[in-house]
Amino acid sequence: MSDESVEVRDLTKIYTDDARGEVRAVDGISFTCRPGEVFGLLGANGAGKTTTLRMLSTVLSPTSGTATVAGFDIVAGAADVRRSIGFYSSSTALYPRLTARETLEFFARINRYPEAKVQARVDEIISRFSMEPFASARVDKLSSGQKQKVSIARTIAHDPPVLVFDEPTVALDVLAALDMRAVIGELRDAGKTVLFSTHVMSEAEKLCDRIAIIHEGRIHTTGTLASLREATGLHYLEDIFVHYVREARADAEGVRA
Repeated sequence: MSDESVEVRDLTKIYTDDARGEVRAVDGISFTCRPGEVFGLLGANGAGKTTTLRMLSTVLSPTSGTATVAGFDIVAGAADVRRSIGFYSSSTALYPRLTARETLEFFARINRYPEAKVQARVDEIISRFSMEPFASARVDKLSSGQKQKVSIARTIAHDPPVLVFDEPTVALDVLAALDMRAVIGELRDAGKTVLFSTHVMSEAEKLCDRIAIIHEGRIHTTGTLASLREATGLHYLEDIFVHYVREARADAEGVRA
């Protein structure tokens, strides 16, 4: 297995809530995401997707279980993990007083991209995202669409082997969402390891090479769309998703009974 994979084994995150007691936000999940693949975590809001991605990006510490990102343990090698990933979410903040170009330079350097290559890398990204007209403008002066381009661009500024997209198209209009999906497809085709979380069935169908259905912190099945169709006899991903969620609920009710 390539060192640029993401390997997750029995990863668990437990919180204690005054009202609910012990909350298993993520409950013993395991999966592998490989280079040249978009691996999708498909689940409703609150299913555990974001908690999983935050553990893999070292923002949260796991309660138990293990994971490696690009060959680095998410606990013992946290600093190396952070340099090996690009993390994008719709809530990712930008520094308002930096220009678009300065933003890219900053994120390249802070993640130790070779100094001699920073300017060429930034120029390449500015060209890729057609940012030339506003590259020298401060972020707080940019339109929402321009800010989105800067945010995506800063995610890949240091050319990381692993990309993490957490509900990236939330609040985007149709054209911006199409652009986002095109970028993710390009990264996959370039051999990157791509983790992608969503609750949108059509996105998972179009983008993901393999899909993990996550519900109440647990992964209930993983496979290609073709293999999930074969396993369930159902065609539409929405129906497949509902099938596994109902199955999980029935199992949970049986345990409680």
